[in-house]
Amino acid sequence: MDLEHARATGVAVVCIGETMAALAPAPSASLENADDLRVSVAGAESNVAMYLADLGIPVSWLSAVGDDALGRRVLAEVGAAGVDVGGVRRDPERPTGLLVKEPTGSRTRVHYYRGNSAASAMGPDVLDDDRLGSASVLHLTGVTAALSPSCRSLVATALAVPAAERPYAISFDVNHRPALWPPDTAATVLRELADRADITFVGLDEAQELWGTDLEPDGVRRLLPGPRLLVVKDGGHAAVAFGADGRWSVPALGTDVVEPVGAGDAFAAGVLTGLLRGGGLERALRLGHITAASALKVTADHGPLPDSARIERLLSLPADEWAAGAGQLAVPVRDGAPR
Repeated sequence: MDLEHARATGVAVVCIGETMAALAPAPSASLENADDLRVSVAGAESNVAMYLADLGIPVSWLSAVGDDALGRRVLAEVGAAGVDVGGVRRDPERPTGLLVKEPTGSRTRVHYYRGNSAASAMGPDVLDDDRLGSASVLHLTGVTAALSPSCRSLVATALAVPAAERPYAISFDVNHRPALWPPDTAATVLRELADRADITFVGLDEAQELWGTDLEPDGVRRLLPGPRLLVVKDGGHAAVAFGADGRWSVPALGTDVVEPVGAGDAFAAGVLTGLLRGGGLERALRLGHITAASALKVTADHGPLPDSARIERLLSLPADEWAAGAGQLAVPVRDGAPR
């Protein structure tokens, strides 16, 4: 993954997946009694893209939206974050997907209205976009695989190409959304897809839900031996990474959580940025923790990052000072996935 090459060609990462308009009450309000709902946008892959852009990584997002007001809002917000949205298709016949957030104590329940959405009609032809020819990384998630048979074919087709035959590495975040999967299908499909990627992200909680309640990070690695880099987000304890040269663990430190949705996407963007910059895996994992904090502190999926000087100071701390020095920014990386 060559960042200088990526900057020269104008794209380092391509993210593919659905982004919806999102409605949510204020954090302290209930959906039933709220007088007003905040409009934002929500999508795992565009979340990653926006954080990559925040971190200075050239990034494109490929998807489809309806030729409607919500689709125009999605394109405007993602594009305003510095993401190239020129490859997003506008579908005149299908709508932009919609989700409604319902805060319920420490978790957020999500109601989806995305059946027959524009993005659910995506298929393997999305991979023909010229942007992929100059990308260093293609980022996909298990959300896309759950949307429709054609979307699952898109993800499977991308992952079926041997690494030696494509110019980019494939990053895959399991991102298990139980509400999107038919019964008894997610575990097998997601394991097969995750094991084919070059870089795989998975939360320990979702790995336990999918593949066995007694799993620990090392057990996840045994289940997924294929990725060159496997990152297991172990709740409030650590992010554990497995690569060809060994095993790394970087502590996750607490922060006040407004809403957990989007933190896993921010974490993935931070890690990918660290890998593209070539500063080493421990530094990449630290950047993942720092980036995730901005998502945990806001009700939207995308929040403001600390300034670059503060991030650099934290990244440069000796290992024994990381916990004390990063306590206000590094975070427990939870999947935060809507259930």
